[in-house]
Amino acid sequence: MRPVKFILASKSPRRKELLKRIIPADQIVVYGSNVSEKRRRDEPVDTFCMRIAEAKVAQVWGAYPGERAEIAAVIGADTVVLFKQEIIGQPEDGQDAIRILKKLSGKTHEVITGVAVFLQSPARFKAFAVKSKVWMRETSEATIKDYVATGEPLDKAGAYAIQGTGRRLVARYEGSLTNIIGLPIEELYEILSSVI
Repeated sequence: MRPVKFILASKSPRRKELLKRIIPADQIVVYGSNVSEKRRRDEPVDTFCMRIAEAKVAQVWGAYPGERAEIAAVIGADTVVLFKQEIIGQPEDGQDAIRILKKLSGKTHEVITGVAVFLQSPARFKAFAVKSKVWMRETSEATIKDYVATGEPLDKAGAYAIQGTGRRLVARYEGSLTNIIGLPIEELYEILSSVI
């Protein structure tokens, strides 16, 4: 029997929604990881993101309780915002989200996603990183506080969701939109096309 299930090593609902654009929802199994996301000293950001994505895939494949023979691939991803060489992940709380958004206001940053894919038959491993650029509008503190009060930014790298209300904070972007959301589907499809 041909393997038909794809494990997404992430509990992010956004990544699942994006993955559904190229894989039927009933073939996606969400099985989150708890990998430590700590950057090594002097580690390039794209290398860091790919390493974390690879660790998520390895951990989930090792812990998966179901029938492995039916799994076509395991997919892991890690997204960060890079602003002036500082990595900005998810905010710790509302106050942290306000601080992050004030810092990004009126400035440009990069969004980098590392993706790792384990394809089972034949066994092979692929990893890549995608970068996009985002220009933020100059935004008042009152507007930022109103946005944070919606709760939307609290589980997002960079404390905003370009696919949601946070789009109002963005002047423009360059590169992959799905990368900014958290999973660069165009590049991922190239790898998965042989097993979809």
